[in-house]
Amino acid sequence: MDHNPRQSRRKARTPRPLDSAGLRDLAMRYVARYATTSGKLRRYLARKLREREWEGENAPDLEGLVASFEERGFVDDAGWAEARASALTARGYGTRRIGEDLRAAGIDADIREDNVPGEREAREAAVRLARRRRFGPFGQALTGEEGQRRRDRQLAAMARAGHDFASARRVIEAASEADLALWVDEAEERDEGDYVR
Repeated sequence: MDHNPRQSRRKARTPRPLDSAGLRDLAMRYVARYATTSGKLRRYLARKLREREWEGENAPDLEGLVASFEERGFVDDAGWAEARASALTARGYGTRRIGEDLRAAGIDADIREDNVPGEREAREAAVRLARRRRFGPFGQALTGEEGQRRRDRQLAAMARAGHDFASARRVIEAASEADLALWVDEAEERDEGDYVR
């Protein structure tokens, strides 16, 4: 029988319970390593407390610790949301998927609303995804029964990426890239018209 003493030592070692200083150190290492949100930091610390337990005199003040990290600028939900929404839009994701991603990260509704793409950005993202995945006018013509199945798969992929059905269908069924460029420009005109009101 092969016995590895290194493995048995790892299994035998249990982490020490956390106190205030240990919890603060964990939080500091986490924000130093990852760009994060207050919600993600809170969940990380709560998980560490479940794993290692608490040895402090009073109950752990997670809310106070997270708030102090926000005040000191170590955690910036608005900045994180802006960067994340921009990155997802650049990859071709739609408004719904971006909103879900920000919600999962613990971003407040007001900040989420400020960072989901507008109509023009959403249309540009849909076209970007279609170009990257070779959907619609960027791929082969969809004809016959096999073409219908491929069209349905493309629509489903665009829906999973967070695009509404009308936009996905418009992109997939577009006659040409120029047709899609006009569709994107229409959104700009509509946005400008809404702005005037």
